[in-house]
Amino acid sequence: MAISLQENERLDDLQRNGLKIIQKRDGFCFGMDAVLLSGFAKIKSGERTLDMGTGTGIIPLLLSAKTKGAYFAGLEIQAEMAKMAARSVALNGLEEKIEIIQGDIKEAGKLFKAASFDVVTANPPYMNDAHGLKNPMEEKAVARHEILCTLEDVIREGAGLLKTGGRMYMVHRPHRLAELIGLLSKYRMEPKRLKFVHPYLDKAANMVLIEAVRGGGAWLKLEAPVIVYKEPGMFTDEIYEIYGY
Repeated sequence: MAISLQENERLDDLQRNGLKIIQKRDGFCFGMDAVLLSGFAKIKSGERTLDMGTGTGIIPLLLSAKTKGAYFAGLEIQAEMAKMAARSVALNGLEEKIEIIQGDIKEAGKLFKAASFDVVTANPPYMNDAHGLKNPMEEKAVARHEILCTLEDVIREGAGLLKTGGRMYMVHRPHRLAELIGLLSKYRMEPKRLKFVHPYLDKAANMVLIEAVRGGGAWLKLEAPVIVYKEPGMFTDEIYEIYGY
């Protein structure tokens, strides 16, 4: 489908099944964390998935190419971002498989039926009011700081939309891991898989990937870490595999 780019937009090749995505030239663009989450999440054939705070729609797009899931919804509060994500879906001819909904994560339980998804994914803002300086550009600030929703909002609403045995996949920062696990437990989401992400082999982890199961039993597997770079400018083989090169 032909889509006209608007001022300050660019078209990026996702290197997966011919997929392309529309992004702002100087606005928020997807990063390594979204790609890593799409590689960590396990979506089974026929499953329904909700991506909370979908932004450009990158995670539903990548999961539609990497998995055999039947339906992917992307929830995004920012109207302009949601429209751009929907245009990327149309550009790739995926309207019957991916749906972008403009709405507030805090109201997700009113937008969707309870226990209507098998999987929820989330790449939520990493910083709360106590962490770091806010970006002066609104869409970047919303993506990085808990301005419009908190970590608890994401987990509470996501848990309520999952079937019993449904899975939530998240990427976050290690410094908030204790808080993250505590909130998951509060909403009956049992952590099952944990994987740290290190920029280099000899550097501390700067991201953590986690899978939690609604109503699951107590059993947590700490998986081998992901190392992003062999050396400056050169990804490890695992990263190239996740990207699909």
